[in-house]
Amino acid sequence: MRLFKQKLVGAFIASSLMVAVVTAQNGNGGFTAANLDRTCQPCEDFYKFATGGWQQNNPIPAAFSRWGSFAILSEKNRVALREILEASSKNTKARAGSNEQKIGDFFASCMDEAEIEAAGMTPIEPELKRIDKINDLRGLQSEVARLHSFGVGAMFGFGSIQDAKNSNMVIAAAVQGGLTLPDRDYYTSTEDKMKATRVEYVKHMTIMFGLIGDDAATAAANANTVLMIETKLAQASMTNVERRDPVKTYNKMALAQLKELNKNLWWDGYFSDINYSHISELNVMQPDFFRALDKELSSTALADWKTYLRWQLVTTAAPTLSSKFGDANFDFFSRYLNGTKEQLPRWRRCVAATDGNIGEALGEVYVKKNFTPEAKSRMQSMVKNLIAALREDLETIAWMGDETRKQAIGKLDAFAQKIGYPDRWRDYSALKIDRKSYSENTMRARIFEFNRDLNQVGKVVDRGQWLMTPPTVNAYYQPLKNEIVFPAGILQPPFFDFTADDALNYGAIGAVIGHEMTHGFDDRGRQFDAQGNLRVWWTPGDLENYQTRATCVENQFSGFKVEEGLFQNGKLVLGESIADLGGLKIAYRAFQKSMEGKPRPKDIDGFTPEQRFFLGWSQVWATNYRPEAARQQTLNDSHPLSRFRVNGPLSNLPEFAKAFGCKAGDPMIRPASDRCEIW
Repeated sequence: MRLFKQKLVGAFIASSLMVAVVTAQNGNGGFTAANLDRTCQPCEDFYKFATGGWQQNNPIPAAFSRWGSFAILSEKNRVALREILEASSKNTKARAGSNEQKIGDFFASCMDEAEIEAAGMTPIEPELKRIDKINDLRGLQSEVARLHSFGVGAMFGFGSIQDAKNSNMVIAAAVQGGLTLPDRDYYTSTEDKMKATRVEYVKHMTIMFGLIGDDAATAAANANTVLMIETKLAQASMTNVERRDPVKTYNKMALAQLKELNKNLWWDGYFSDINYSHISELNVMQPDFFRALDKELSSTALADWKTYLRWQLVTTAAPTLSSKFGDANFDFFSRYLNGTKEQLPRWRRCVAATDGNIGEALGEVYVKKNFTPEAKSRMQSMVKNLIAALREDLETIAWMGDETRKQAIGKLDAFAQKIGYPDRWRDYSALKIDRKSYSENTMRARIFEFNRDLNQVGKVVDRGQWLMTPPTVNAYYQPLKNEIVFPAGILQPPFFDFTADDALNYGAIGAVIGHEMTHGFDDRGRQFDAQGNLRVWWTPGDLENYQTRATCVENQFSGFKVEEGLFQNGKLVLGESIADLGGLKIAYRAFQKSMEGKPRPKDIDGFTPEQRFFLGWSQVWATNYRPEAARQQTLNDSHPLSRFRVNGPLSNLPEFAKAFGCKAGDPMIRPASDRCEIW
């Protein structure tokens, strides 16, 4: 169910220790002249100029598919979390049931390779036997409900969500799912690379079915059965672009309507099986998918569905089982799909698993050791300055009329701000964690989260909850809560540094803040009002003006070539690209205002404050990609590749051209007629 939740977050995500380590040494926000590529001029290719030296000096480690500022800082945080977890695992006097006991025991169970190897596939054998005993459609659906509580996304996803048209209340939601490959197009595309991926996928499934006891011929047949079922589910699924439309994915139905939609999918039985029989309505986010699933339930043989459930169980559980399962899982999903050369060491995987399963218990200790009140205070001050800059823009922007302007300012003024960590920590008292079995601990943690999530259905929204753990190197805007959220994990160099000049900080964390704020007014965020309700609050003329400007951004990004025959999908990355462009504009305006009434800062390293602002933005996106990872991100992710996140928005900014003395005709400078501007 964690993946279900991730689809509901409007997040600022990308990937990039070494920059962070340099920062700690030079006290200069991570910027060093060694990052530059002096063979390239800023007005030719600013990304190469600003990060080419860094890319040359920072090859991708074998255990990563990409390497840059996000990954480096994540690894730095992982080292800090390791110290906490190793200390907790050695503390045999921790009070039973305390968070320290739970994080220590979870980590210890994950690190106990001897026990995990001895257990082999034992942890999933009881569930495999249950699947084998299914003898009718009712039993099949009952097992799907049970697997959902374990975090196995068989057939579809189910969980809680804010009601998009009554944002103070939580309702249940059903979402398309049931696929193992990254997206529907991996099953439906006729492109040669996609066909090759499907061949490799069948090979991988054949290996995994063999590991749970099938002979070679049966394993191969079962692999093809799973591909057949998942292909049918994929054909009925919305595209990743269609899923970005909040209107298309809002389809609230009463139980009677559900029964009309699905004759073979018995929702009464499902609600009973998950112990939430009181559910009387839910948002069916993709009705066409559920119509198609309903038909497949009756037309696909029960034996084939049982094979599919066996696969869904084993592929989900593989990382928690013995090495033969984990290695096979890595070989396909990491080595083949992303180009990663080797697995992360055990301790790093176990830190990530602890954060992923009981992250707020771990995060509470992390922030005590790694996040100061001073950092939170300075961050609050920057957020205040950025909000003031955006407010000034909304008050004066020429293409927006007064009626829409009033609503937009009201939405900005209603922004909730979360910085560092939750005010109230999650209660894990009902979750049992011990040192006996890593797989069982993981399963119990998933059951706990599934029930915690569903317990919110029918209740008033708890606006204090977070969708990321404190150590996460990320940030997000949540349109249903109209909130901007910055975990403690990202509030470190190269994003945010006490020792750096304001120019670098405004260009880095300032633009990140502006990015998340702009998400409130991107192509999706603009459809929600100040209270987080999905409604039209734009006048027709202002909406047309906005959409014309958004289309400009879409067309620009659709023209960015990733590799031969593959371009960025402007519709898919539109929200992030609007947020980058707006975030930079707002952050630059706030930076300019921060210098008013003060002596002009001196140049540093030969760069003016204005130039260092843009260098601050570029260092955030310094990244090396393996070709497979770049392709994966382009096909599946709403975030553009790093080089386009730098050069794309900067090519539209006269402020950038002025800072570096760029002239008309330079590659980084667009003619005024081609320039995109929203805010």
